[in-house]
Amino acid sequence: MKRVIVRRVKGARPKGLTVKRQQNGIKLVNDEIIKQFNPSLLSLGDIGAPCQEKEAIAAVFDLTGFTTFCNQVDSYLAIPKFLNDFLEWFFQSVREGLTEINDDDQSVFWADFPTLVKFLGDGLLLIWNARGMSESQICRIAGTLYKVCRAYRREFYPRMTMSVNKPPAVLRCGVARGKVFSIGNGSDYVGHCINNASRLSRVGSLSFCFPHRGFQVREYMPREYRDLFIPKYVSIRGVGSNELVWVGKAEFERLPDKNKELFRSLEPAVSIT
Repeated sequence: MKRVIVRRVKGARPKGLTVKRQQNGIKLVNDEIIKQFNPSLLSLGDIGAPCQEKEAIAAVFDLTGFTTFCNQVDSYLAIPKFLNDFLEWFFQSVREGLTEINDDDQSVFWADFPTLVKFLGDGLLLIWNARGMSESQICRIAGTLYKVCRAYRREFYPRMTMSVNKPPAVLRCGVARGKVFSIGNGSDYVGHCINNASRLSRVGSLSFCFPHRGFQVREYMPREYRDLFIPKYVSIRGVGSNELVWVGKAEFERLPDKNKELFRSLEPAVSIT
């Protein structure tokens, strides 16, 4: 008996295409499409460029309850409305906070705008170039950002409840000063002070916190801002177990006694200058 051998010849694959088996069958993968998925999607510019070190003020804002807000029924209708109104209000508030009237009754900026503003999904990162800033300007920026957080709760949130269902009720912020390193010639930044600001935004149940380190409040902060704050010792994860920070005086006094126990007051004889 003769054996019949049948050879099956596979058709030539189109150039630039490979075959990949998936759970639901065989699917062609285009190499050109694959090449488009690369670090350029991050819009960081030349990632290989040398880092530039800068002295900076970092502020991390967090919308408390934003995840819950996004999980509500038909949230796709509420999210665009909220974010559009919030971002317009936020940028306007920062602009107004950096504006004052000079002796000639002219509106002037007493400090530069941030060099970077980045959306974080449930908040914002702001970075100022602190080089050339006076100590009073640095302290005043902290006071200005505190007023933005306070205005969110008193002004923006009540108005927003008339437009969307259960918007985030609290805007929290942590501020820190230190060194940052540029990524892609300034498209983004990394640095310990950014991480520190993020942790300070979640201290206790407070909406605002900044460290004594780098902010000479007693000496340089204008009286209109200085009277809003009170110094406290607190443990901050990744920073220290006995860090001296400034928090909103009125907000701290409203905390339940259990939450106040996280903080320690200064001894009367302790100097913080």
